[in-house]
Amino acid sequence: MELVSLALGVFGLAVGTGVGIGFKKSQDQKKIKNAEKEAQNLIAKAKEQAAVLDMQAKNRARNAEQAAAQALERDARKRENDAREQERRVREKESQLAQQISSYEAREKRVKEQEEKLTQAEAKVVETLQQVKQKLEQTSSMTQDDAKKMLIETMENEARHDAAKIIKVVEDEAKQEAEKRAKKIIAMAISRYAGEYSSERTVSVVALPSDEMKGRIIGREGRNIRAIEAATGMDLIIDDTPEAVIISGFDPVRREVARASLDMLIQDGRIHPARIEEVVDKCKSTLFKSIKEDGDKAMFDLGVHGVNQEIVKLIGSLKYRTSYTQNNYSHSIEVGFLAGIMAGELGVNVKAARRAGVLHDLGKALDHSIEGSHAVIGADFAKKYGETQEIVHAIRAHHEDEKPNTILAQIVQAADALSGARPGARREMMESYVNRLEDLETIGNSFDGVIRTFAIQAGREIRVMVESEKVTDEQSIMLSRDIARKIERELTYPGQIKVTVVRETRAVEHAR
Repeated sequence: MELVSLALGVFGLAVGTGVGIGFKKSQDQKKIKNAEKEAQNLIAKAKEQAAVLDMQAKNRARNAEQAAAQALERDARKRENDAREQERRVREKESQLAQQISSYEAREKRVKEQEEKLTQAEAKVVETLQQVKQKLEQTSSMTQDDAKKMLIETMENEARHDAAKIIKVVEDEAKQEAEKRAKKIIAMAISRYAGEYSSERTVSVVALPSDEMKGRIIGREGRNIRAIEAATGMDLIIDDTPEAVIISGFDPVRREVARASLDMLIQDGRIHPARIEEVVDKCKSTLFKSIKEDGDKAMFDLGVHGVNQEIVKLIGSLKYRTSYTQNNYSHSIEVGFLAGIMAGELGVNVKAARRAGVLHDLGKALDHSIEGSHAVIGADFAKKYGETQEIVHAIRAHHEDEKPNTILAQIVQAADALSGARPGARREMMESYVNRLEDLETIGNSFDGVIRTFAIQAGREIRVMVESEKVTDEQSIMLSRDIARKIERELTYPGQIKVTVVRETRAVEHAR
């Protein structure tokens, strides 16, 4: 029984195991079938997506191809339009060139015609000269050389006559335009800068509190006055003038030192040789400091920078120097401003014009021991201390010591003449004034055909009366030029001098 039970148990276990295995196998087959089915579905979906992507790619490629074709078409049209425009321009240029060529050909034709006319006229002139020569030889007893000489003189006179007419026309036109332009610039310069002047002399007067002070200034046996004159280099004139002492001398700087020193001694009351030397040294130091400040002020007012300090000191010392009683310091500043204004109107460097203008009279501040005119020594001094060649030339040329060959030099020359020639700016000594008028009249009377010369307007103009029988209207033009050139060569004068030649013809008859 136990064996049967055991056998049944083993059989049941075997049957159960077989059934389990078979069930599991069937389940596995179902899973495999499901997986295969799912894989087929995925493959189908992938194929569908691939077909869609392929369709989209083909559409994009088709669109890109169409866009490229359109772009190419646009570029082709643009190039075609550009070619048409260029072709049109070429045709226009060809037309213009054809017109120019036609114009040139017409002009060349006219030139050739004129040349032919000139050749014919020249031939006629030669023929006329031959006829004149033959007539002269036939109708006169002159030789051929005499006839040639007479003919040459006739042609020369005619040429001079024609030249005088042309010169007059050209000069009148040039003078009108130049005078109009110059008056405008000068009037503008004067209106924009108008300085005042006060006359200065070679003496200084020191007021005294009382005549008793004269004795103290003289000192015992004249020791004080000698000490003052020795320390300052000036002459003290103590005469009957009440309550005044006169300081005389040609050096304005030393004269100013003497005046300041005497004022200080009078105020202090202690007047003796030791004190005199101390006060003079102190006044010199103060004056030289003031000179430096005046030079700096002039440079600052004009906007001129970078000037060497030695030059600045000389500019400041011009305050104590005069020319025809015109203060050179004020004159130099005014020339600087006037030159700057005129340079601005003419389109020239304004700063350079101001610089050259304020430095133009630099030589007047130098010691008299240096030989040469103030323009030359001033230019040399400016060159020594670093001024440019253009500035140096303007300084040297402002009084024709060197021919002005730059517009800056011409401007400085004009500004200097304008400043000096202004009414009230300068006063001349009576003797030099009279001598200048006599020199002008002498030059005018030295020419042939002149009856009388009159210097008028303080020597700014001369009127030359000529004989109408000897001097023609055309010759009077040449005469005025010759007189003006001789005045320029032989005289030195500020500003300009007008030369007027007067020719008068009178016809007198009596009714009886």
